[in-house]
Amino acid sequence: MTKTIVITGATGALGNLVAKTFAELGHNIALLDRNQIKLDSLTRDLNLPSERLYTQTIDLLNGPAVHDSAEAVVSKFGRIHALIHLVGGWTGGKTLPESSKDDFESMLNQHVWTTFHLLQAFAPHLAASQHGRVIIVSKPETVKPSAKTALYTAAKSAQESLVLTLAEEYKDSGLTANVIHVKSIDTKNEGKGTTPAEIVSAMTYLFSDEASKVNGARIPLYG
Repeated sequence: MTKTIVITGATGALGNLVAKTFAELGHNIALLDRNQIKLDSLTRDLNLPSERLYTQTIDLLNGPAVHDSAEAVVSKFGRIHALIHLVGGWTGGKTLPESSKDDFESMLNQHVWTTFHLLQAFAPHLAASQHGRVIIVSKPETVKPSAKTALYTAAKSAQESLVLTLAEEYKDSGLTANVIHVKSIDTKNEGKGTTPAEIVSAMTYLFSDEASKVNGARIPLYG
């Protein structure tokens, strides 16, 4: 059965592979990203028929715009079955007294506010599909913080709390929400960290029917 996968931040190395993998599995793909040029490039690479693809440049800090996007995806495909949220960078390397308010606001915007708007807009549709999946990627520092990572860790911890709370709120609807923990993403396949392929493999499992009881989990994907 063809399902609909919404991917944010799909123009990065991990997001590209996520989009290509789920497209090759025969699913509809909805791509939300800020960068039109990179989005156009990924669209060409996917080479999907228009009826299987939805793309939109969007600012995920704009709550009404995210709500409208969710409605547009449902209007095109009828159902939404997964939200894979990959937006967000890293700021660190400074102690708390050295850290700036602007950097903290940047981290909160990238990780917390984008997630808040997405979950508000998409969760009801994901639940309605009776096969809803929410997946984010985070780091184990949220459980055991490292020095000089306070701003990132605080924002990612809040993001995880939103996702894991959603898992409880919708657990009777067939919706699952999980966090994949990696220490680093080995995009160059240097044997350091977790490769994008390993992460995507975990995502395809979480999306499967067999993973329907995996909910509200922090899944360690690192050595």
